[in-house]
Amino acid sequence: MFGALAASPDGAVKSHGVPLGQLTFGLLVFPGVWDWYLQWRERRHGFYTQWEEDMLNVLLSLVRAETGWLWQHPELVRNVKPIPGLISAAEIAAAERDWHAACAACFKHASHRSKEIQRVMRVHRDPFEPIMCVLEADSPLAEYRKITDEILMRTPDEDRYPRAAAEAVRSFLMLRLGLHLGLRQKNLRQLLVCPRGDFPTSERRLEDMKRGEIRWSDRDRGWEVLIPSNAFKNANSSFFGSKPFRLILPDLLDLYKYLNAYIDRHRGLLLAGADDPGSLFVKTVKTTSKDAAYNQTTFYKAWRLTIQRYGIYNP
Repeated sequence: MFGALAASPDGAVKSHGVPLGQLTFGLLVFPGVWDWYLQWRERRHGFYTQWEEDMLNVLLSLVRAETGWLWQHPELVRNVKPIPGLISAAEIAAAERDWHAACAACFKHASHRSKEIQRVMRVHRDPFEPIMCVLEADSPLAEYRKITDEILMRTPDEDRYPRAAAEAVRSFLMLRLGLHLGLRQKNLRQLLVCPRGDFPTSERRLEDMKRGEIRWSDRDRGWEVLIPSNAFKNANSSFFGSKPFRLILPDLLDLYKYLNAYIDRHRGLLLAGADDPGSLFVKTVKTTSKDAAYNQTTFYKAWRLTIQRYGIYNP
């Protein structure tokens, strides 16, 4: 808001050109400043949005009687100087005589403006717009799976670029397992791995850790995902019935081929000798970081980077 007030009226943003030395929080008590700012934003967008409503709500909290920060600091008016078209000398003198009355008048003015804007404001941006092409498809999962096809098409040669190939397979498995299992980020990120031929972790131990595990099932001849019910956010749901979540992954579209290659070769390459956190998905260990375990932030970044790199057409 201060930037809008200070920018040149002759520039691209067509602002007011208030000298920097006159910018002070005391300006916010004067309704003329707010009328200009709201109209300036309306001219730029062509309509009012939730932003203006939120700004007025902030102002209401600042000038509220007794508790408002501006209401408690009458000394701020000393730095306010007249600004043609915004604040007159008479308005400043009135605020100096009774600062709390000026705050009350501003509160009343902002309340009226807020109600006016609520009636006419528009949704400026639909957060679902970027993915509507997926959501409206006959099979949204099939659209999402196209990303995994792109990963396989662009996977580097493992012999020439082993680490890049390992990262591509990791990205592929992140999305494929996410689609097959439908897990929350935490459950997928903390999924342990038991290599084929090793003894799997007991269910009681998994319950104590509140983590799942992917292991080979000789009985079903497939990769099994076993997650105790207490590892889930909605552990008391009737869906579980106090039983663990168990699924044999279907060997569709070479899933087992890439899963075996990742567990046998790629995962160890990504660890690069660092301590093994035991989770299926591990970060690429570099000299600047020896921690191979993903956390909530880094796993989200890895997922987002995969979508950016392989899922977004950007000519």
